[in-house]
Amino acid sequence: YGEADVGLLTGDVTINGHAQTVVMTTEVLRNMVYESSPDLTGLGYVVLDEVHYLADRERGAVWEELIIQLPESVAIAALSATVSNVEEFGAWMATVRGDTQIVLEEHRPVPLWQQVMANNRLYDLFVDDAQRQVNPELQRLARDGMRPPKRHSLDRPGRGGKRPRPARTPSRVDVVDRLEASDLLPAIYFIFSRAGTEDAVRLLANSGIRLTSPDERHRIARVVEERCSVIPEADLLAVGFGEFSDALQRGIAAHHAGMLPLFKEVVEELFQEALLKVVFATETLALGINMPARTVVLERLVKWNGQTHADITPGEYTQLTGRAGRRGIDVEGYAVVLWNQAVQPNHLAGLASTRTYPLRSSFRPTYNMAVNLVRRVGRRVAREILETSFAQYQSDQSVVGLASTIKRNEHVIEGYQESMTCHLGDFAEYAAIRRELNDLEKSTSRESARLTRAHAAQSLERLEPGDVIAVPTGRRSGLAVVLDAGLDELGEPRPQVLTVDRQVRRLSVADFTAPAVVVDRLRIPRDFHPRSANARKALATRLNELSGRHTNVRPPKVRDSGNDVQIARLRARLRKHPCHGCSDRELHARWAERAAKLQKENDALARRVEGRTNTIARQFDQICAVLVELGYLDPHGEELSVTEDGARLGRLYTDRALVIAQSLRSGLWRDLTPPELVACVAALVFSSRTDEETVPRLPNGRVREVLAEQVHLWAGIEALESEFSVPITPEPDMGFCWAAYQWANGQSLASVLKGSDLPAGDFVRWCKQVIDALGQVAGACAADDPTRVNAQRAADLLRRGVVDYSSEV
Repeated sequence: YGEADVGLLTGDVTINGHAQTVVMTTEVLRNMVYESSPDLTGLGYVVLDEVHYLADRERGAVWEELIIQLPESVAIAALSATVSNVEEFGAWMATVRGDTQIVLEEHRPVPLWQQVMANNRLYDLFVDDAQRQVNPELQRLARDGMRPPKRHSLDRPGRGGKRPRPARTPSRVDVVDRLEASDLLPAIYFIFSRAGTEDAVRLLANSGIRLTSPDERHRIARVVEERCSVIPEADLLAVGFGEFSDALQRGIAAHHAGMLPLFKEVVEELFQEALLKVVFATETLALGINMPARTVVLERLVKWNGQTHADITPGEYTQLTGRAGRRGIDVEGYAVVLWNQAVQPNHLAGLASTRTYPLRSSFRPTYNMAVNLVRRVGRRVAREILETSFAQYQSDQSVVGLASTIKRNEHVIEGYQESMTCHLGDFAEYAAIRRELNDLEKSTSRESARLTRAHAAQSLERLEPGDVIAVPTGRRSGLAVVLDAGLDELGEPRPQVLTVDRQVRRLSVADFTAPAVVVDRLRIPRDFHPRSANARKALATRLNELSGRHTNVRPPKVRDSGNDVQIARLRARLRKHPCHGCSDRELHARWAERAAKLQKENDALARRVEGRTNTIARQFDQICAVLVELGYLDPHGEELSVTEDGARLGRLYTDRALVIAQSLRSGLWRDLTPPELVACVAALVFSSRTDEETVPRLPNGRVREVLAEQVHLWAGIEALESEFSVPITPEPDMGFCWAAYQWANGQSLASVLKGSDLPAGDFVRWCKQVIDALGQVAGACAADDPTRVNAQRAADLLRRGVVDYSSEV
């Protein structure tokens, strides 16, 4: 197409942004849509590559926003190699975008062979072309690995010969040697750990392995020197450039999110040129990076998912192994899984052959989305737009089965109602009175039991030593004298008493059907001890003498619940009803009970349907309620309007946008220097990779005060979010404040990294995100707000050295 007609737009790179064809991030296009950018005039096509990102928890909503809000005149081509529910996704696209064609291609240009490596030997996973029959040799390896070793005399094998040894997991060096010998390089070797990839490179380099020719080493050295010359030498030393370059010239490298972006780009370029032979990578390489290989190796089938170690899914397996087989270069591709005791051939076969990994929407409204939609189309239309989301579509589809069940139940209920028809009158009415009476009697009985228990407990709490009480029922019925008015561990009264048969017992509320009645008193000797048989006999004798006086003790009547009058009225209505005299009354009643029971089930199903219907619009309403409470939206009857502060919020796209907006509105950042502003904004951008509670180092003075106030502002927002059932905004995270502050103050990369746990790549990535947030802050500030200029200066302070290289064209 020519350089003049192609451009690039990302968060921090702009190349020919007004070209006819522009490659850009979804976030950039989303922002252009909300800002009604003139560059969108005449837009004809949008290609959404890797549209399965729509399921991504952090970025997925942006993809869905675009599909919903791009003008109808724009044609969308959505591409993915890992979506199995294409019919569902296509049907939703048709409802939102109109006429939609689904193009499904299941033919793989380069056939993929599934293999397992054990004992330095490669085994085919399947023994048939249809990939259905698992290799029996692998089944035998699995059985031998699970079988406990047999014990023989003097540890010698029995007469059956040598016992087969369990299969061994090959080492990383052995794997690479085997792949090289089998002409299966270049390979991507997946290890689900950043540290693991670096350890693997170090291990192979120390082993002396060299996979490149002299000519290839010369070409690698030239590319590395040209690409890395933009980084100051001191920074290169700080990030281990020497080891990185040496490994590259050996034909090996690591690739993970913690590396310098430039180093990752060099690895990708050299691998695409077939100069690198083995790249040890984390799963991030499988996402959106064009690095096909002849072979893909999976060291394990378990990875950390953010909460626990879990088996990889069929979708993840397909995404990872999909890199195997270079179109136009390889005749076949190979997916190699390393053997270990946890590998089960049948499970692996399921991963390799399953094609069910449906796309699930992660869409949910945000504060920024809410104010921008209200500003553009108003609240009512905004709700209608959100109800067309893929998330709502999937939610609505999930109620189809429930709705069918409700419909079937309604037909059954109609049959029951027909069977209970009575020639004397309306049996449905009679059954309703009967149910009301039954429910009231049950609730009254429960209430009566509760009141009795409460009154009994109160009476036991009032007992004192020497009180003589009448125990109404059970094995302990009769008179008893209180020895100790004690409580159990739950605070319930458990008085200790002596009965007329000389037994010492502890009573509870369960022993009383009515409040305990004190009928008399006995003086208990000071030297009385419950374990003394003589003392018990003497006191029981005196207690027995009182029995003749108290033969007919009536406990006080517990006040009823007040339902007796209503129960009497319902019984009278029941007796007067025409159907009460029907000879088939009980038969009709059984049909009525079945109808009522099924109707109750149907009502519960209907509530579930209601809970899944219009869920996205309800979330939008709850978010709007928070924004109204904080003054970012103004209510006008059923409609809403965006306030001046709301318009500023509409220019903030981070997940803590509301905290940033509150900080701007309160003038919290007005008196900060640019480096101090960097530290404070960093707290509203950064998210730690672990949940470990650490005390981060912070700049002294005003920064600490402002950070504390930011947490206070967040706490106020969190309280409102809890009140309106809105997802909680992440709390400010101070883990990057010190590193960002140092870098903004001109410290060297070596000094900054030394005082931080962050790898160089993470440091650069977070700096770029802080720069992006500072740009949003500058754009949201009023023209006369000093924070506007400070934010621009703060971003400029961060753009240097390793952070700035990618902005250079």
